[in-house]
Amino acid sequence: MFRKILIANRGEVALRIIRACKEMGIATVAVYSEADVDSLHVRFADEAVCVGPPENAKSYLSIPSIISAAEVTGADAIHPGYGFLAEHIHFAEICETCGITFIGPAPRVLKLMGDKNAARDLVSSAGLPIIPGSEDIVRDEEEGLKVLRHLGLPVMIKASAGGGGKGMRMVTQEVHFGKEFLAARTEAQAAFGVPDVYIEKFIPEPRHVEIQILADTHGKIIQLGERDCSIQRRHQKLIEESPSPALSPRLRKEMGKVAVKIAEKVGYSGTGTVEFLLHGSDQFYFMEMNTRIQVEHPVTEMQTGLDLIKEQIRIAGKEKLRFSQKDVVFEGHTIECRVNAEDPETFTPSPGLITDYHQPGGPGIRVDSAAYAGYRMLPYYDSLIAKLIAHGRDREEALQRLRRGLEEFIIEGIKTTIPLHRRIVQDRAFIEGRFSTQYLDTFLQT
Repeated sequence: MFRKILIANRGEVALRIIRACKEMGIATVAVYSEADVDSLHVRFADEAVCVGPPENAKSYLSIPSIISAAEVTGADAIHPGYGFLAEHIHFAEICETCGITFIGPAPRVLKLMGDKNAARDLVSSAGLPIIPGSEDIVRDEEEGLKVLRHLGLPVMIKASAGGGGKGMRMVTQEVHFGKEFLAARTEAQAAFGVPDVYIEKFIPEPRHVEIQILADTHGKIIQLGERDCSIQRRHQKLIEESPSPALSPRLRKEMGKVAVKIAEKVGYSGTGTVEFLLHGSDQFYFMEMNTRIQVEHPVTEMQTGLDLIKEQIRIAGKEKLRFSQKDVVFEGHTIECRVNAEDPETFTPSPGLITDYHQPGGPGIRVDSAAYAGYRMLPYYDSLIAKLIAHGRDREEALQRLRRGLEEFIIEGIKTTIPLHRRIVQDRAFIEGRFSTQYLDTFLQT
């Protein structure tokens, strides 16, 4: 097992990893920008190294600074968390070259699954379901129009190296294709360094359902159930839950099997998530695979009692999974809300000083956060303040606890999305589990 792990991240996920390491008896190193000097991950790590000014490119995305921090402190592994360098192929390769373990999949797997178009090809070649779309990268507008006419409107233009909704555009009228194609390529270049895009048929009113997997380096792969992530805005998830209200036992089993087959096909190891779009009650398509720990991993932890960060670390340390598929037990129902520093009506960012902070507690409530009274939400980084997770014996009890948690949650000094979540959990369609990825568009109009 590792002696010391450097966490190449910030905020709540860095704090989450530090906690897991402490319970495993592993020393931790935090990295931080000059703006993050008062952050909790800096306070609670065993060591901390400043890696640059506030800008991401000069600190948390600075590979030389991160590697230097690991070498200076004698860290033998780096955990990237999610975002930043978590799926950065070159970073994983440099870690390997420097004799530092990258806690994540091998660089070749990152490369394969990081290219969304290549991942689609691989899944399709295995006879598994993918959304109808272009067979390769679409190089220019003329080629794209041919694909559009073959598929029929509407279509989605997607960044091949994409994620988090970046480089993604929907086209409902052919006359708008050129403008949206250029916009998607431009955003993809800015976000991922490459402009490559592909085109898929737009699936109306789908649900976004993902399957969590664990795979060790000895060929053993298991799946840990699904998370329904359909409540989202501009492809950014807001609420996640498990089990999905939309899945029958038969469909749940089938999707789990497909997810494991995909992981087997790529020789995957570590934690990963296979993402699907569910159309109707029984038709699902592979969308992509996230090769890292997910923001919403606490949902699965509450359902299974497993610590996914610890398992991720053990797998990176070449340990065998200590349990099999039949040992995984799912209990009750879990729902998670992402609380962001945003105006709940306009969704504009709301950075600033948190003057008062009180997080909820009680049975079935978990809060993952690095915020506190006196903490300043910075304009340079993601707006996530906290994740409120509620678990109950069934969906009704989980919802009741979530409502209570939202009522108890006090964050003052800045605007947050707590009022929006309070409205959603009282909405009849949400209560009855009748929603798709278009839910929020309709809800905000009421």
